[in-house]
Amino acid sequence: MLKIDAKTFNPEILYIFDADSKGPFDGKNHHHDFVEMSILVSGEVFYNIEGKTTHLTEPTVLLLNPGVSHYEYMPSDMKNRQIHIGIRNFTIDLFPRDYFPIKEPIIRLSKNRQNFFDSCDEILKEREQFRTGSELLLKGLILKLFVLLLRDASILPVNESSLLLTADEKEKLTLIEEVVQYLENHYMEDLTLNQIADHFYTSPTSLSRAFKEHTGETVINYLIQLRLLKAKEMIEDNLDISIRQVSQLVGYQDAYYFSKLFKKYYGKSPTLFQKE
Repeated sequence: MLKIDAKTFNPEILYIFDADSKGPFDGKNHHHDFVEMSILVSGEVFYNIEGKTTHLTEPTVLLLNPGVSHYEYMPSDMKNRQIHIGIRNFTIDLFPRDYFPIKEPIIRLSKNRQNFFDSCDEILKEREQFRTGSELLLKGLILKLFVLLLRDASILPVNESSLLLTADEKEKLTLIEEVVQYLENHYMEDLTLNQIADHFYTSPTSLSRAFKEHTGETVINYLIQLRLLKAKEMIEDNLDISIRQVSQLVGYQDAYYFSKLFKKYYGKSPTLFQKE
């Protein structure tokens, strides 16, 4: 059975958008350096994937791994509605980062179809209303889509994959999972890269390289983002909490420095975020 660990399957959501399209349309062949899910909600479309053309009708889902070339086209009598979602920076146990071990990119849902498309409706409604907590709720719904999709997809058996991790890569992945868990448990403390590396009996250079390779972020950037996410959640859950208190609770003794970081990542100061 495919193993999905919550600590390493925590993708960055690059985009969510839905589009109503009418033919004639002839797209350009391209590929991504991230995973894209394209959901055909209604209508029909032709997709060319790695040189093979397929006529798709609703409801169908495409799950395209990085590097898979594709384009879509429609004659004048066709129209459709699609939802496109891009994600990156995740790992499924035993497989490389940003890779879904599926046999075919075209997935026709069966037992999980209704649940999947009900969740799609929730995503579109939440995007349109976009209220407090919408960002977290959208991420949760998107994670749900991927889990439902994998339950219905034909999964590539481990012994058939040419992309299996080596023993050394498995050891690195285990280390990264442990570091992520350590940061989750100790983000409120005064941490440095050297301290974290010492805790895991490795060098700062080796840890930095492995962590960046598997998460797409440096250890310190990951820690900063984790702290700011926790701070954002604290402010949303308690509108009366002081910004200085939030700053200290997530590991920053300097509230001014914390406010600068918060504004850099979220586009507004924590004080303004709290007022809104």
